[in-house]
Amino acid sequence: MSAHNPPRLVNLAAMSLLRDEALAICSLEYLPMELYPPLFMAAFSLRCSESLMAMVQAWPFGRLPLGGLMKRPHQETLEAVLDGLDILLAQEVHPRKSKLRVLDLRNTGQDFWNMWSGDKYHVSSSSLMASMAKDMSGTKHPLPPLEVYIDLCLKEKTWGKFITYLFRWVEQRKGSIHLCCKKMKIISRSKETIKKVFRIVNLDCIQEVELNFTQKLSTLAKFASFLGKMSNVQRLLLSPIHGSAVEEQDHQALLRFTSQILRLQHLRYLRMDGPSFLEGRLNQMLRCLKIPLYHISITNCQLTESDLTHLSQCPEICQLKGLNLSGVTLTNFHPKLIQGLLEKVADTVEELNLNLCGIMDSLLTALLPALSCCSQLRVLSMCGNLISMAVLESLLRHTHGLSALHLEFYPAPRESYSSLGILHQERLAQLKTELWEILTDLGRPRKIWISPRPCPHCGQDMCDHLNPNT
Repeated sequence: MSAHNPPRLVNLAAMSLLRDEALAICSLEYLPMELYPPLFMAAFSLRCSESLMAMVQAWPFGRLPLGGLMKRPHQETLEAVLDGLDILLAQEVHPRKSKLRVLDLRNTGQDFWNMWSGDKYHVSSSSLMASMAKDMSGTKHPLPPLEVYIDLCLKEKTWGKFITYLFRWVEQRKGSIHLCCKKMKIISRSKETIKKVFRIVNLDCIQEVELNFTQKLSTLAKFASFLGKMSNVQRLLLSPIHGSAVEEQDHQALLRFTSQILRLQHLRYLRMDGPSFLEGRLNQMLRCLKIPLYHISITNCQLTESDLTHLSQCPEICQLKGLNLSGVTLTNFHPKLIQGLLEKVADTVEELNLNLCGIMDSLLTALLPALSCCSQLRVLSMCGNLISMAVLESLLRHTHGLSALHLEFYPAPRESYSSLGILHQERLAQLKTELWEILTDLGRPRKIWISPRPCPHCGQDMCDHLNPNT
């Protein structure tokens, strides 16, 4: 600790008190609530298991954000905290000071610890007291189940000791503990693993679920029965799903899946990557939506004109903020279809991704009037399309009036390539200079990335940034 950043007196006092754990534990009854977080942080740092176990029982706040202190799971600390909870749950009369109802093991809560450690000096005393008052609100007996929050990523490999221990502990106390997981990412294909987790986790708590492995439509249909029980899911993210829905087996699997989507009354964000089964059947998915979506992403698949018509006419996109059709070939569609879709979302859309859509000059030119009406647009990405310098310039001029637009990704102009498709760096550099001059002439700073490759989020080595200082 340097002379310019000396330890605070309260931290020194906590360290001193913990030199005698028995004394520290006896002092908890008389300790002001303001000293509990610094003492807990000191006990956590020194791995004082007995003190941690005692502090959990007397914790004077409604929430213990333990995950905010753990850069990585620590078995010994977890066991001490859970042992303290066991003693607390077993007591017929709740300790006078204890208000603990939530153990948060997610990587959150840093603001809480920073506030009490003095790292956030801007926290006003009024907001601090409001936080105290909320946590100290009395709870009548009998108490509801204690909630344990955690974000889960289910992989193929066996879980670590930390998760295994936690799951066993929760399973043995099913009536008094609710394991809550707001974000769940599933990489494992093991149905038994998934079923075991869903027996333990409170499915009503899940707000975001991601299936992150290539699967068959039949596999998705089997998972759908679990999905239908996640009544509060707001974000559903699905990785590539193979199946044509033409064969009877796939068709029945699609029906089983969509029947469960109907149960998701709070779905706001839908992302489907490579859903080959949707071709010609997008309406089956759209009519399952119950409330307006904020974001829809349908990528790397084939759609028909009827699919695009249903999408543009779907009433649940009237509040759409994000639209991603990357990897969906739009070349053969009538421009009015895509124009109609853009016009439908023009008042609300903030992020538009049309990467690798086969867009060429004629189609983009037809879309410019609709694009210029997207008044809330903040991010526009069109990488991987074949666009000429003249049309790219026209695009910049049409979108100049979009004051919210602050981040744009465009392909290298068609003139940057030879007839054999080879990129000429010198020619590209010259065209970038011309684009920079156009931006300067327009008079408004804009962050524009010109990429010779499809990916718009690849970093400095692949994209070049144009931002005139005007």
